[in-house]
Amino acid sequence: MRGLSRKYVLKRAGMFFLTIWISMTILFIIPRLAPGDPVAAMVSRMTAQGGFIENSDQLIAAWRAKFGLDRPLVVQYFSYFKNMLTLDFGYSLAYFPVPALSLIREALPWTLGLLSTATLLSFLIGNIIGALMAWRNTPRLARALLPATLTFTSIPPFMLSILLLYVFSFGLNLLPFSGGYDLSVKPSLSPAFALSVARHAVLPALSIVICSMGFWALGMRGMMVTTAGEDYVILAEAKGLPLSRIFFRYEMRNALLPQLTALTLSLGTLAGGSVIIEYIFSYPGIGYLLYSSITNNDYTMIQGIVFILIASVSFGVLVIDLLYPLIDPRITYQEK
Repeated sequence: MRGLSRKYVLKRAGMFFLTIWISMTILFIIPRLAPGDPVAAMVSRMTAQGGFIENSDQLIAAWRAKFGLDRPLVVQYFSYFKNMLTLDFGYSLAYFPVPALSLIREALPWTLGLLSTATLLSFLIGNIIGALMAWRNTPRLARALLPATLTFTSIPPFMLSILLLYVFSFGLNLLPFSGGYDLSVKPSLSPAFALSVARHAVLPALSIVICSMGFWALGMRGMMVTTAGEDYVILAEAKGLPLSRIFFRYEMRNALLPQLTALTLSLGTLAGGSVIIEYIFSYPGIGYLLYSSITNNDYTMIQGIVFILIASVSFGVLVIDLLYPLIDPRITYQEK
C-alpha cells in the first residue's frame, strides 16, 4: 500500500495485540477486586424470587466449580485468556443457563444502530458547523446564529436525556419513553417494525448528537483557522476557483484528518457514555446489558461486553492509522 512500510504495519499490529492483552488482564483483575461473590448473589436473587432454597451452601460450591471460580487465579487467568480469544464467554451468572455471547448478540445490533447513526450525525453536523464558523465567506447572519447551536454541549448527556423525556414523552406525548420498539409490533423486516424502532431511537440519539456535536464543531473551527492561511488555499483563491470547491476540497478536507483520528478514539467514550443513556431510556442495547451485569456482579457478561468494546475501538484506531496515507498523500510511513 502506498505510503506504508512492512515494518510500520508489523509495529502497529504488535501494538494492537499488546493493547488487547493489557486490557484483557486488567479486565480479569478488576471484577475480582470488587466485593461480593457473584454466585452467592445469584442464589440470593433466586431465594428472593422463589423462597427458601435447600442446601444453598452446597449449591453455591457446585456452581463455583461449574464456573471455575474455585480454581487458583493463575489457572482462571489462562482459561479466561483462551476463552476470550475464541469468544467463548461462558454462561451468564445472572441469567444462567443462558450463554453470555447469545445475550451480547441480541443487544449488540441495537447499540450499533444507535451509536453509528448518532455518531455519524454528530460528526457531520458538528464539523460543518465548525467549518462554517471559521470560513471567511460565511454570511454574517449565519456566523452569528451558528454558535447558538452549541448551547447544550455543556449539559451532561443524562441530564439532557431527562429533559428530552420530560418534554417529548411526558409533556407532548410525541415519542415513546422506553424500550426499543412497541410491544404490539412483531419484530420483523416490515415497515411498521422499522418505524417503531426509529421512533424509540429518536430521543436516545438526540441526547448523544446534541451533547457531542459541539466538541466536533470547536475542533473543526480550530483546524479550519490553521488551513485557511496555507499556500494551497491562497493559490486556489488566486486561480479563481469556485468558493464551494475551495471550502470542501482544500480547506475542510485537510482539516478533517485530525477529526477522523479523534472520531475513532471517541468511540470508546461514546460506548461508555451510552450506558447511562440506554439505562434511562431502557434501551435494549449493550449499555443497558452492561449496567445490569455490573449491578448483578455478572463476571462473564462484563468481561465479554468490555472485551468486545476494547477490541472494536483498538481495531478502529489501527485501521484509521493505516488508511491515513490514502486519505492524505502527504502522510507516509515509509522509511527514507
